[in-house]
This record gives sequence, structure tokens and C-alpha cells, in this order.
Amino acid sequence: MMDETFLIENRLTLRAISEFGVLLAYYYICDRTDVFASSKKNYNRDLFLFLYFLLIIVSAITSFKIHHDKSPFSGKSILYLNRHQTEEWKGWMQVLFLMYHYFAATEIYNAIRIFIAAYVWMTGFGNFSYYYVRKDFSLARFAQMMWRLNFVVFFCCVVLNNSYTLYYICPMHTLFTLMVYGALGILNKYNEKGSVIALKIAACFLVVILVWEVPGVFELLWSPFTFFLGYTDPAKPNLPRLHEWHFRSGLDRYIWIIGMIYAYYHPTVERWMEKIEETEVKRRVSIKMAVAIIALTVGFFWFEYIYKLDKISYNKYHPYTSWIPITVYICLRNVTQSFRSYSLTLFAWLGKITLETYISQFHIWLRSAVPDGQPKLLLSLIPDYPMLNFMLTTSIYVAISYRLFDLTNVLKSAFVPTKDDKRLMQNLITAIVISSILYMLSFVFLRVPQMLV
Repeated sequence: MMDETFLIENRLTLRAISEFGVLLAYYYICDRTDVFASSKKNYNRDLFLFLYFLLIIVSAITSFKIHHDKSPFSGKSILYLNRHQTEEWKGWMQVLFLMYHYFAATEIYNAIRIFIAAYVWMTGFGNFSYYYVRKDFSLARFAQMMWRLNFVVFFCCVVLNNSYTLYYICPMHTLFTLMVYGALGILNKYNEKGSVIALKIAACFLVVILVWEVPGVFELLWSPFTFFLGYTDPAKPNLPRLHEWHFRSGLDRYIWIIGMIYAYYHPTVERWMEKIEETEVKRRVSIKMAVAIIALTVGFFWFEYIYKLDKISYNKYHPYTSWIPITVYICLRNVTQSFRSYSLTLFAWLGKITLETYISQFHIWLRSAVPDGQPKLLLSLIPDYPMLNFMLTTSIYVAISYRLFDLTNVLKSAFVPTKDDKRLMQNLITAIVISSILYMLSFVFLRVPQMLV
């Protein structure tokens, strides 16, 4: 029997592991069995907009908040691109992204591409800000980030027999996080020099151009990782295994670098804003109106000549133009001191669990029913009552996503210590050994019966 003291000391971790296992079992039951029914997606623009604007109204009434946080750079309450704002940004985008999938709202496809680009922009912005300011390139910090991005998706792949690239957001963010980490981590003692940062950013652009723009290089680089990043949609079996990874990663190949650039100039922009706030009222209003008018004008032309393109044509321009609507949004969202100090905390709360809601939607809100299948169906707990079913499945889905967020952090604290690299390495080696043994056993159990037939 296990030592009672050990069980008591680690009861929270053991309970978290058990609870995580139960949730994965629920994933499997919902998506891989016939215990619950399925229903077809149905899009109605009026209903779609009604639900989304209703959520905005409820959020504004119940969760409107004014923040007075101080800037880590100036010490003043400038609040340019503050954490509350970016979490809110992620939240309202995620709601539209999920509703797009649930209702098959294909007419907003181009908007969804922008939202995904904005998430990747935040990957560049957030990681650059952290590593540039904190200068923490430790193994523990790196491991914690990888755990956060890949813990849930790893077990979903194992339990549901899905490919990693089915959940393409996870490998994309992992890749671009690694690239930011590498860019700032290499020769990091020189990061204080602007010329060095300029060279590093230029090097990032050159790498992306080489890999994604030069024919043949992408396949040459990534083909050894086909076992890991390869994906075959059962509905499109004839496409190359790396097609999905090439398409998804290529759409947002530059925007993470734009995020890095914006992060580098973040203190400079804050100082500009501080000076603007200190000027006389007439001059201050004139500058802000000019910024708003320019942003709106640029946004209008982008909307008219880029956004309105058909899906295929738009995708060709997206890697080179996605920074435009993101910049327009940032300008308008931060144009006044009062406006950038406001946030809707309901959306900010949803913004914290975007990774969990993204992964969970595949299995406990939507359904694919087969390994690697795109979720073309809806999970139906109340057949023939689509709105009641939407209410119930959404409530369970959001609650489980939030719980997964908590469990990920609890288990991260247990298995990825922050100040004990020796224990961290031991845990890593143990995980690799156990995973290898389990993989070999599963391979034997699956292959041997086939060989005997």
C-alpha cells in the first residue's frame, strides 16, 4: 500500500489527476460513443447577432470596470495595451470564434482569420514583453510555458487518437513562442542594445521568408516532423500530410514578429501618450481626433479592398495585411485615457480560458465522432430543442473549460517546479520513460492482433 503520509501531502495533486481523468472520459463519451445524440449545424444571421449582442449588453451591465493600474515603465496610469484590455480582447474574439464554429457562420470567415492573427500577435507581444523585461530564460519558465500550451491537447490526442495539428492553434502558438524565446534567448545579454534587437527582428523576418516563401524549403525543414505535425482529414484523404500545417502556420507567419516590434516600442508609445495627456485640452483633443480619423480611414480602405475579398483571394493577402486591422483596433481602443481604462471583466474572464475553450469545443460542444475528423456536428443533450440544448451544452462546456484551466495550473505547480531544476529534469525524464513504455505497449496491443490475422 502507498504511504498514508504521501497520500495526505499530495491529496490535492492526486485529486486533480483523478478529476482530469474523469473529464477526459467525458470527452471520449461525448465524441466517440453514441451515448449522446448529434444534431446538424444551422446558421441564422439574426439569431447569431442577437446572441452575441445580448452577451455584450449583459457583460456591460454586470461586469463593466474601470482600472487604475500603474505602468511598469512610467509608473503612471497610462494603461496602454494593459492586461485587462488584452484579456477582454481575447474574450470577445473567442466568443465569435466559437460561435462561428457552432453555427457554421461561414460568412465571417475572413474576420475569424483576423482573430487568429490577433492571438498570434499577442503571442509575439506577450512573450517578447516578458523575456525583454524579466530576462528570465530559465528552464523552469520555458517548461511552464510549454506545459500551459500543450498539457491538455497532449492528452486529448492520446485519449481520442487525434493528430496534434487537428488543434492547429496549439502547435502554432508553440512554434511562435519557441521562435520568440530563441530570438531573445540567443546572446540575451546584448538585448539592451537597440541595434541587436533590430538585427534579431530582421533575422526573424529572414527565417520566415526562407521557410515559407522559398519553394521547397518548408517541406525540407518539416518533413522529418511529419509523424508529429502531419494530419489527414478523413474528408480530404488525398491532401499531403503536411498540407494543413503549411496552410495554418503560413497564414500567420509574420504577425508574431509584428507583435514583437509593438512590444519593443510599447514603453516609447506610453511616453508619447503621457506627454499627450499633459498637453492643453485643445491640442490633446486634436491629436486624438487625428489618430482616430486616420485609423478609421485606413480601416475603411482595408475593409473595402481586402476584407471583402472571397475566402481564397483573401487568404493570399492575409499574411501581409493582417497587421492593419489589428493596428486599427489598438489605435481606437487606446485613443483616450478613459476608454483604455475600461474593460468588460466577463470577456476578460473568458479571455483567460481561450486555450481550454478552443480544445474542448471539438469534443463536448461539437462532435466529430471519428479520429482526426473536423467537428461538423453538434453535441445534442436535449434532442429537438436546439436553443435549450445550446444553453445546456454551453454551460457544461464553459464550466469544464474553466475547470481544466485550474487543473492545468494545479498540476503544473506539482510537476514543473519553478526553482528546482534537478527535480524538473527528473520529472521530465520520468515522463519520457513512462510515455515511451506506454507507447510501445499500445503499439504491441494494436499491431500484434493485426499481424496474427
